[in-house]
Amino acid sequence: MPVPDYQTLMLPLLKVAGDGQEHALSEVIESLAAQFNLTPDERNQLLPSGRQPIFENRVGWARTYLKKAGLLETTARGKFRITPRGLQILENNMTRIDVKFLAQFPEFVEFRLRSPKSDAQQTVEEEEPDTPEETLEQGYQNLRRALAQELLERVKSSPPRFFEKLVVDLLVAMGYGGSRKDAGQAVGQTGDGGIDGIINEDKLGLDVVCVQAKRWEAAVGRPIVQAFAGSLEGHRARKGVLITTSHFTQEAKDYVNRIERKIVLIDGQQLAELMMDYGIGVTRAAQYDVKKIDLDYFGEE
Repeated sequence: MPVPDYQTLMLPLLKVAGDGQEHALSEVIESLAAQFNLTPDERNQLLPSGRQPIFENRVGWARTYLKKAGLLETTARGKFRITPRGLQILENNMTRIDVKFLAQFPEFVEFRLRSPKSDAQQTVEEEEPDTPEETLEQGYQNLRRALAQELLERVKSSPPRFFEKLVVDLLVAMGYGGSRKDAGQAVGQTGDGGIDGIINEDKLGLDVVCVQAKRWEAAVGRPIVQAFAGSLEGHRARKGVLITTSHFTQEAKDYVNRIERKIVLIDGQQLAELMMDYGIGVTRAAQYDVKKIDLDYFGEE
């Protein structure tokens, strides 16, 4: 089953706390995971940032919303228990608790009205399937995908010499090729418009990497990859990087997984992502610093 959204988790979480005892969030996360029969893979699904499991994030926000509505209260560092209001709600045999339901409590409405909205028409009663982190990260991923597409289009329309410079800049930014000058001299333009060369794997030159780049529209198949692998033998190299602005066929991917030499295939999408990650051809438009409570600062309550 899919990981339940944070609103679906509200009532089960309140029921776990319905015994009136003090509970730790980690304990409740384990209890709800068992209740929803989540598999280890479902438990370990991460937010796009890769910094927190989706399920833990959603349980955390379910608890936050219940606290803001006065149904739960903090008792100690990382611990909480149900309030008299929460117990009264459970006595009503509710089948679901969600944002619409919590809108009846003034404290929750005040909390929501203080929260900035991306849409002026959004109201406190609206259904919201995602937590704030998920909404923020989904927006970030949408911007990233759009930028990657635009980057790739510009790379494909650039002249071969510019593509050569781009590859050198990227490899140096990733820590390969030694200095910018060394990498630029090691990578040269070939007659077919591709880029071929040998660069140092590290600044000390302890190993070398063969590089070939194809500014193509058509898919790169096994014959091209196999020929590149053969060129490694001629240069006594054990490693290679093959970059294309298009994509690789499945046969090409299967081939590099079977051979002894290590060849990394970078397609157009990966190329654009690496350019964004290493600051090649992009500039920062805005930066948002998301913070959370430092429990160590406040100590035990």
